[in-house]
Amino acid sequence: MLMVHVLLALYRQKVILFCYQEIFIMININEYQAIHENKSHFDYNIPYNTYPCTIPLDFESVPLHWHEDAEFIYIKKGCGIIVIDGHENTVSAGDIAFILPSRVHGIYQYENESMEYENIIFDSKMFASTLDDFYDSFLLPFFESAVAIPSIFKPGVTGYESIKRYLDSNDNISSHREGAWGLAIKGNMYLLLFNLVTIYEQQIDTSTKKKIDKLKPVIKHVEFHYDEPTSVDEMAKLAGFSESHFMRFFKEAFGVSFVTYLNDYRLSMAARLLLSTEDSVLDISQQVGFENLSHFNRQFKKKYSKTPREYRR
Repeated sequence: MLMVHVLLALYRQKVILFCYQEIFIMININEYQAIHENKSHFDYNIPYNTYPCTIPLDFESVPLHWHEDAEFIYIKKGCGIIVIDGHENTVSAGDIAFILPSRVHGIYQYENESMEYENIIFDSKMFASTLDDFYDSFLLPFFESAVAIPSIFKPGVTGYESIKRYLDSNDNISSHREGAWGLAIKGNMYLLLFNLVTIYEQQIDTSTKKKIDKLKPVIKHVEFHYDEPTSVDEMAKLAGFSESHFMRFFKEAFGVSFVTYLNDYRLSMAARLLLSTEDSVLDISQQVGFENLSHFNRQFKKKYSKTPREYRR
């Protein structure tokens, strides 16, 4: 099985950059859109799939991103860091993260530790086809983050044993794929969600989620216009915030200021161009939006501990 995360690393042009604690990582925009729009990670018309992954063996990290599918991250060995809507969580073997649709999340290495995990992705809309009233009344609010449910389930947390039991059962079913195995997968997911919906019914304030959603056009703008002059004022208007509110909330949400985010995106693009083209350092600095070569050189060395020419060798 070819892992989605490996596919993301194969392309060289049009990338998305996501930020977590001043670490910026690139994702190919075409592959991101294919996953987001076409759900290409599902096989056999069953909107449920599992990808075994290891950090850092398969890749150093999974950058902050969001999608319309729901997701479980089931830690099998080692430990690592999972970030969900700006909140950092240290996880270890046995822990299970539950990522609701549209939640911004990423996975990172913890110090020098490795982490083996299963990435379990499913389309929440697979429950809507035959039981629309049930879906609208119980599951839709659940998947729209209107129910207060933990993002990280550790052994002993209410609901953990139920999640573990049904995910383990689905692993066994998926490995054999015998008979009407898709029905068994879907049945287990109904039982899993029934238990979670029954346990967690408290309504929550979604104002923070709405603010993060308003920042997504800013990230999209940087993806396509990083080489153009961009001001904080422009981005604040794009997000619908005052300039001061935008600056404060952007840093709260992503851990760095917008200016740092933009410059680091440009530097990451420059690093890729240094390795994939023979363009001069001056040309590359201009291609990624830096107007001053000396400033570009200083910022590049600060980020990579090497000059652009040293990095290219």
